[in-house]
Amino acid sequence: MESQNIIPVLLGADLNCYNVARAFHEEYGVKSYAFGRYAIGASNYTRIIKFTAVEKLDEPDVMIETLLKFADEHEGATLIAFGCTDDYADMLIHHGDRLRPRYIVPYIGPELFERLAYKANFYEDCDRHGILYPKTAIVTRETELDTSLDESVLGFNYPIIVKPSASAPYWKHPFDGMKKVYTASSALEAKIIIERIYEAGYPEKIILQDMIPGDDSNMRVLTAYSDKNGKVKMMCLGHVLLEEHTPKGLGNHCAIITELDRPLMEKFKAYLEEIGFVGYSNFDIKYDERDGTFRAFEINLRLGRSNNYVTSAGCNVARYIVDDLVLNKDLGETYYCDNEVLWHSIPKGVVYEYCRDAESVKRAKALAKAKKAHASLWYRPDTFMNPRRVFFLLMHGYNHYGKFKKYYGKE
Repeated sequence: MESQNIIPVLLGADLNCYNVARAFHEEYGVKSYAFGRYAIGASNYTRIIKFTAVEKLDEPDVMIETLLKFADEHEGATLIAFGCTDDYADMLIHHGDRLRPRYIVPYIGPELFERLAYKANFYEDCDRHGILYPKTAIVTRETELDTSLDESVLGFNYPIIVKPSASAPYWKHPFDGMKKVYTASSALEAKIIIERIYEAGYPEKIILQDMIPGDDSNMRVLTAYSDKNGKVKMMCLGHVLLEEHTPKGLGNHCAIITELDRPLMEKFKAYLEEIGFVGYSNFDIKYDERDGTFRAFEINLRLGRSNNYVTSAGCNVARYIVDDLVLNKDLGETYYCDNEVLWHSIPKGVVYEYCRDAESVKRAKALAKAKKAHASLWYRPDTFMNPRRVFFLLMHGYNHYGKFKKYYGKE
């Protein structure tokens, strides 16, 4: 099959979108086509993405019409649809049958989505499969907050984490002061946060959790690819050095060192195969130094926005999709990635300055010295003789110094 017959069709315009497009360009030399409601920096001035803004693309009928029209214009090509945000991935999961067979839509079905996409349901799944997660309580619109937020009722102490059970509907109801995740230092503060979320119109459950101690360097991210038969063929574990700390970006990984932990990876492999998962999954996990355990926060039913850490470690995320679903290759036994690299979406200087784990900084510097550091957005085919792209990337990097100084600070 000729590589030029492959056309990745991406929904979104963020770092996730760029990372997927870069993987396809590195492996097959093809340009990706992206659709979104508006362009943002990661996909601006780039040679590897052709972006088109579509008003109301977040409405299923508009999304379907847009993609089918594109398919009509590209008869004979192998089209692969990716949702680069929760919202777009959710739509592909629920409406993918309207796109097949014109597109390869590499996602699970709606039934498994309902079981996994809502954090409250995922934690029930964890109980059934022996996966640890933080101590958790759940509230709804009907919960009597004056009594249920007491520490004796919760079963854990303040400060606590407050977050929506379902991300996609949460972002559809914006309000001033909106964050991805909240920290509440008291029952009163938790009540105020919960009431503001529900007053904005969010309809689902809200998660209250024990706040596991430790900074960003206690976080791990695990990406897996499960083939069309539900067998895990690749797992790549990342040790997070830094996450973003802006209100709406809180928890987004921006510096990772890949590492091997077979027992941890095998536990999640068994889980994915037991539930019959297909496609890419992504787990956020934190090491709890109080008891030496790893605890899962959530499963993402798509590639995470930091997926270039996987490609940088030698597991090109485009190749697994094409080999499995286009070329029907046997992907062999599970590959547990053991290639150590440093991946970053922010300047290395920010990583060295703000990562609070001295040993991780030492490892990062050693990997950079050994030329095993990879920057998501600095891709030579996109920057060579492309001054507008270079200027954007320089400003993007510079701005991160200010963001971390404002929202994170130094110990």
